[in-house]
Amino acid sequence: MRPAHLNIILDHEFLGAKNGSHTPVMLWGPPGVGKSDLITQIGKRHNAPVIDIRLSQMEPSDLRGIPFRDHDKVEWAIPSMLPNIEKHGGMGILFLDEITSAVPSVSAAAYQLILDRRLGEYQVPDGWAIFAAGNRQGDRGVTYTMPSPLANRFSHYEVDINLDDWVNWAYKNAIDEKIIAFLRFRPELLFDFDPAHNPVAFPSPRSWQFVHNALLKFSDAPQVLLGSLQACVGPAAGIELKAFIDSMDQMPDLDAILRGEDIKAPKEIDLQYAVASALVGRAIRAQGSSNANTVYGHILNYATVFKQKEMGVMLISDMLRAIGDELFSVPEFAQWASSIGDIMLYD
Repeated sequence: MRPAHLNIILDHEFLGAKNGSHTPVMLWGPPGVGKSDLITQIGKRHNAPVIDIRLSQMEPSDLRGIPFRDHDKVEWAIPSMLPNIEKHGGMGILFLDEITSAVPSVSAAAYQLILDRRLGEYQVPDGWAIFAAGNRQGDRGVTYTMPSPLANRFSHYEVDINLDDWVNWAYKNAIDEKIIAFLRFRPELLFDFDPAHNPVAFPSPRSWQFVHNALLKFSDAPQVLLGSLQACVGPAAGIELKAFIDSMDQMPDLDAILRGEDIKAPKEIDLQYAVASALVGRAIRAQGSSNANTVYGHILNYATVFKQKEMGVMLISDMLRAIGDELFSVPEFAQWASSIGDIMLYD
């Protein structure tokens, strides 16, 4: 399931913990697709704490607690990491990450916590959602088969790779527009992992964020830039990205486009993707300014310049996702929409 749809499900499951309709959720997917980030984003949206427990690094006693003698009885010291209303608040997320990498004895200790929301005398507070994530067995990670009793305690969703969702996230998180443009040009490189070859570095949503950091650090050090890109996404993707970046000095004048001057679209398809991504970035930076509608209008007009109408549709679709419905109020929007009447827009 694509991340945009999973966000809807996770939002409802989080809120369902308060009214008693919550079902624990298990997210499956290969490494680097953003499973953990999806959970973190839910916490941020609801201003709720996320307690991230890495089960692969635990012993059974880490969850169950440590026994101690109380006169003629044995009590259990409850681990302080588990949700507590006084310490953590009445609503939050208990996130059991790397659950498929946990040894079976730890998985068994998690059964009662997940289904019954308790461990011995400890009770997970109402209002706390339980989410988990893990890699599949074919992903070349350290994984164990999830026992049927544990699997039956979750609703299960597989995280799909979706470029539109990633682009929307990338603009919101100020990821370098050159990376966005490159992946629009080469969408198959958003995630390219072959477990049979067990690569060390490979393209994934996580590693493209590493590329963003590499560009921040090494753009002024050309002698190491290529090597740093390859260290993040592998040799082949790193070379392609470097060549793409080197070609961007042939881009048209973006400032002239935003002034409304008559600028032709580049003939090269890679430069068209670069221009489109850069213009979306300019639209985001103009949001809230006094001349925002003017900037939006000039971009809408420029979107009609592309020989392939689909390129203009991609530009405006990304722009709409980034800045929202205020784009509809710009007079040029109706003119642009009329010019692409034979193209269907999909959200």
